[in-house]
Amino acid sequence: MAQGSTGTISGVVHDSSGAVIPGVTVTAKHIESGLTRSAVSRETGGYIFQLLPVGAYEITTELPGFKQEIRRGINLVVGQEAVVNLTLEVGTVAETVTVTGEAPIVNTTLASTVGLVNESQIKDLPLNGRGFDQLMAVAPGTVNYTSNVNLNGNFFSVVGRRPEENTFTINGVEYVGANSAGQPIGPAGSSGQTLGVDAVREFNLLQHSYGAEYGKRAGGHVVTVVSSGTNQLHGSAFEYLRNSALDARNFFDATNAAPPFKRNEFGGSLGGPLKKDKAFLFGNYEGFRQRLALSSVAIVPDLQFRQGLLPCYLAYPTSVASSCPDRGAFVPVPNLKQGMLPFANAFWPSANGNELVVPAGLANAGLPTGTAYAISNPKQAIREDFGLTRFDYNASSKDSFSVNYLISDGDKIDPRADTNFTQISRARSQVVALQETHVFSSTFLNSFNGGFTRAFSPVSTPPAVPIPSNLAFITGRLPGQITIGGGVSTAAASGIVVANGNDPTQNALNLFTGSDDVRFTRGNHSFSFGGWLQRVQENQSGPAQNKAGTVAYPALLAFLQDSPTAFNANVVVTPVGYRQWLGAWYVQDEMKLKPNLTFRLGLRDEMTNGWNEVKGRCANLVFDKSTGLPLTDPLIGSSC
Repeated sequence: MAQGSTGTISGVVHDSSGAVIPGVTVTAKHIESGLTRSAVSRETGGYIFQLLPVGAYEITTELPGFKQEIRRGINLVVGQEAVVNLTLEVGTVAETVTVTGEAPIVNTTLASTVGLVNESQIKDLPLNGRGFDQLMAVAPGTVNYTSNVNLNGNFFSVVGRRPEENTFTINGVEYVGANSAGQPIGPAGSSGQTLGVDAVREFNLLQHSYGAEYGKRAGGHVVTVVSSGTNQLHGSAFEYLRNSALDARNFFDATNAAPPFKRNEFGGSLGGPLKKDKAFLFGNYEGFRQRLALSSVAIVPDLQFRQGLLPCYLAYPTSVASSCPDRGAFVPVPNLKQGMLPFANAFWPSANGNELVVPAGLANAGLPTGTAYAISNPKQAIREDFGLTRFDYNASSKDSFSVNYLISDGDKIDPRADTNFTQISRARSQVVALQETHVFSSTFLNSFNGGFTRAFSPVSTPPAVPIPSNLAFITGRLPGQITIGGGVSTAAASGIVVANGNDPTQNALNLFTGSDDVRFTRGNHSFSFGGWLQRVQENQSGPAQNKAGTVAYPALLAFLQDSPTAFNANVVVTPVGYRQWLGAWYVQDEMKLKPNLTFRLGLRDEMTNGWNEVKGRCANLVFDKSTGLPLTDPLIGSSC
C-alpha cells in the first residue's frame, strides 16, 4: 500500500533527429523540499523515477556534447505517472534550454485511478461542511450510500460494494475512524464529517482493477496524502458560521420561529522548514461545534394511559359487546398492575398533540387508539477536534523519512426518538504513520511503511429526564428498553416510539501494520514485490448483550397488566477481545510495450489465522458433517 501514496516520473530522451540517447544523467528535484533523485537513461533512451513524493518537480539533463535541458511545470499527483519526454540539442553543457509546461499524466494503474481529487479541487469545490470525502462522489461508479440505519457519517458504495468493503489510508497506513454510532466503518467522527480539509493535499479513489499491491478489502481504496512542510513558510486560518437566524421554519415545528441552530467550524494550518532542504514540519487543527434543536414528532401513549385508562374496546378486547356501551370511552383497565404506572409516566414524554384514531376502513374506525403525538424540539450538541502533524526529513538523496500523527476526538449528545432518552457517544480515532524510502540505485528502490491505528467509540443511552433508580430493570444499571407493538393499526400501538435506554457500551479497535515494497526496473519492465502484515485487536462490550435489559409487550393493555412477551437482560456482562493476524505478499510486473500501452501482470496472496477471542470467551456450534446436526459434546480449541 505504500506505493499508492507516491507517484512516478518517466520518459524517453531523444536528440533533435528523434534518435534515442542512452547514458544521459537525468535529475528530478522536488521543488517544495529540495529532495533530488538521479537516473541514467537506458539503451532505449528511457528513464524512470519511482516512489516520489507528490508535488511540483524540475527535471534537469546532463550529457557532454549536448545543451543542458531544464523542464519545469511538472506536477506529480498521487498514484499516477507524469510522462516527461526530453529532446536534447547539440551544444555545450554550459548552454541551457529551459522548457516550462504541464507534463501529461498517465494512469499507471490502468483503469483504476478514476477518482483523483487534487489539491485545488479539495480547496475550491463547494462542500456541505468540511468533509473532504464528499468529493468521492465525483468519481464514476461511486454513489452516496443510503440506509434506514443511521451510520452517522458520509458513506459511499464504490462499484456496487458495501461501505464496509472500502479501505482508507493516510500516507500508506489504514485510517479507521470511530463514528458516533459506535461502528468503526469509515473515518467520519462525531460531527459526521471527515475533517481536515487543510491537512489533505489530495486523494485518489482506486476501484476494482487496481494492482496487486492493494488488498484486504474488495471495495474502493481511498489513498490519501496529507500536506507537508516546504522550504516556504505557508499557512491558513478560517472560521465558518451557520445560524438559525437565516433558516426557515419546518412545517412540523411547533413554534413560530425556526428551532435554534448554531454551527462553528474553525481552525488553521502552518508549515515550513526546520532546516532548508532537510527537515520540514506541518501542523493542522480544525474544530467543530454545533448546537441544533431538532424537530421531533413521536407517537407516545396518551395522557389517559398514564392514569391506567384505555378506550373500552382496547380494555375489553374479547367482550366489547357486553362490556362497552360506548366503545370509545376511556375506562379503567381490568387487572391493572399499579406498579406499571410509574413506568408509563417516566419512560415516554407527555403527549401534547392530537389523539390518534383508527383509520377509516378498519374496525372501530374513528375511535381513539390510546396514543397521541408528542411534538418537541430536543437539543443536539456536537463537539469534534481534529489535529494532524507531519515531520519530513531528507537524510540524503538516497534516504528520506516521514512520520505523521492524526487525532480526531469528539462527543455527541443526540436525543432519541423517545426524547426522554438521549444517546451520548464519543468518537476518538488516532493514526501514527511512518515511511522510509531508500534508493539503492536509480533502478532499485525500497519503501517501508509502519503504523498504528486506534478507533475508540463508547456509547450510552441514559435518561434525558429524571427517572427513579428503582425503575431500572437491574439494580445499579440505567433504565432499559421498553417496546410496545402489535396494536390495532399502524397508527396505534405498533407505531409507539421505543423507550430506548441502555447501559454504556464500547468498541476499541487497534491495528498494528507494517509493509515493505520493492521496485526494480530493467529495460521496459518495472517489477515490484512486497509483503504486508497486520495485527488486529478489537475489544468490545456490545449492545447485543442487553446490559440494561429489554422488555416487549404486544399491546397497551398487556403493558398495563404487565404481561410481556419477552424479557432479556445480562446480569453479568462479558467483555470480549478479538484477535487476528492478517498477512499478504505480492509480485507484479508492469511492461511498457509501447509509449501508450502498458501491460500489467500480478499475483497477490492473502492469509489469516482466523478470528479468535483472546480468553476463549466466544463459542460456535460445530455440526456433524454427515447428519448436519449440531454436536452436543464440547470441543476445546480456538474460539469463534
